[in-house]
Amino acid sequence: MLVDTQPATHQHMPASPEVREEWVTSQLIGVVMDGAMPTLLAASLALPLMIYLMFGQVDHTVLIVWSVTLCAVLAYRFHVIGQYRLRYDSVEGPLRKAFIDRYGWTWAAMGVLWGASVGITFQQANVQTQFVTGLVMLVHGVVSLTAFSPYLPLFRRYVGGLIATVIAGLLLPGLLGVVSQPDNELMVLLSGLMLGLWWLLHSAGRRLNAVHRSSYELQFSNQELIDSLTQQTRAALRAVATKNRFLASAAHDLRQPVHALSLYADWLATEPEMGRDIAPRILQSTHAINELFDSLFDLTRIDAGNYKVRLQRVDVTQLLADLTLQFAPVAQAKSLELRTRAQPCTIWSDPVVMRRMLGNLVSNALRHTKKGSVLLALRQREGSLVFEVWDTGVGIAREHQQAIFQEFFRVSQHQGTEDSLGLGLTIVSKLATLMGYRLSLNSVLGRGSVFRVMLPAFTQTHAEAAPQPAQGKP
Repeated sequence: MLVDTQPATHQHMPASPEVREEWVTSQLIGVVMDGAMPTLLAASLALPLMIYLMFGQVDHTVLIVWSVTLCAVLAYRFHVIGQYRLRYDSVEGPLRKAFIDRYGWTWAAMGVLWGASVGITFQQANVQTQFVTGLVMLVHGVVSLTAFSPYLPLFRRYVGGLIATVIAGLLLPGLLGVVSQPDNELMVLLSGLMLGLWWLLHSAGRRLNAVHRSSYELQFSNQELIDSLTQQTRAALRAVATKNRFLASAAHDLRQPVHALSLYADWLATEPEMGRDIAPRILQSTHAINELFDSLFDLTRIDAGNYKVRLQRVDVTQLLADLTLQFAPVAQAKSLELRTRAQPCTIWSDPVVMRRMLGNLVSNALRHTKKGSVLLALRQREGSLVFEVWDTGVGIAREHQQAIFQEFFRVSQHQGTEDSLGLGLTIVSKLATLMGYRLSLNSVLGRGSVFRVMLPAFTQTHAEAAPQPAQGKP
């Protein structure tokens, strides 16, 4: 199992402009569709009145074609609204825009049909009918401001179809000779008024659209802020929980060696002749306290970005000999065999970091091994150098193999965890990330584990071609 050693982040990433625009557009389409049914019902109620007024005053064939076509488009628009309620009302994003792109022509068709009513009655019906028809057209234009302006493409289609058809209805009958004595001045005047109305409607529509858009953009920004604050709150709670675990673990792990020191001090005060026997125990407790503080300081410096890496040539044979000298007494005390295996070579790395990483792995292996051996080896594989630490210990269950690299995590049922703060493997993981190395783990519960630290092959150097020592962060 390859362990991800990248540090976790709780930083909230703001949405891209494309995502913001997609969400805002979806909401604006939703506003239009929410108000579509009332406007459609109003249009359906106005249609019988228009037919009643025009009946007997305009050509019957024209009236029938207009009425049937308008009824068909109204029925189809009811169907479109039903499809939206059924499939798209509960979803957001590009699906709504795709829906509008597919059925947007129905808005333009409605505008054209209602605008055609003016051409049907102009200079053909009585003055009252022409007035009512013009008033209905004007009402449709004003209602479109509130109903369709939230989504400008639909608003423009509807108003453009409405006004263009009205102007055509005012001019074409006279030009085509449908009206025997057309009033040209009146046609030009009314056409100019329609152009002015078109300009006013478009200006007002853009302003209303800007209001709607800014409202939803603000809502989107507020939601982003809420999400960011929620993530930061969760991160803060996790940090508090981590601090509490740290305080509890540190207090627990410090209590035992400090209590032992106080007992040894009392013992030494009452029986000075036992100094030779007590001194090694005091030294052991002091080492335990120092190891605890070293782990805490290392973790703090890595997290703060203050851990300095000093690259230089590292003799692997000498590195393994130093680690053997350091941990041989621990292995002997537990009747374990500590072995090393490596071909003589030199690598380009930080010796302190390497000793810290491998030392933590060896210490962890010795702590969790009751009998058998621990092996520290270096293998050369194609494309990488691999340090391996094998043990015949208790092993790690699969469900814990990711968690053991977290700060303060300890497998409660494992023997050997009671005197550990749970930082050793965390430091190994963070140092591996710092150096650009890969860390992997294979373990079988009850049979043992092997930890691998994989270095790129170019870290191996030769004495005659080794680069000069450098200092800094990789």
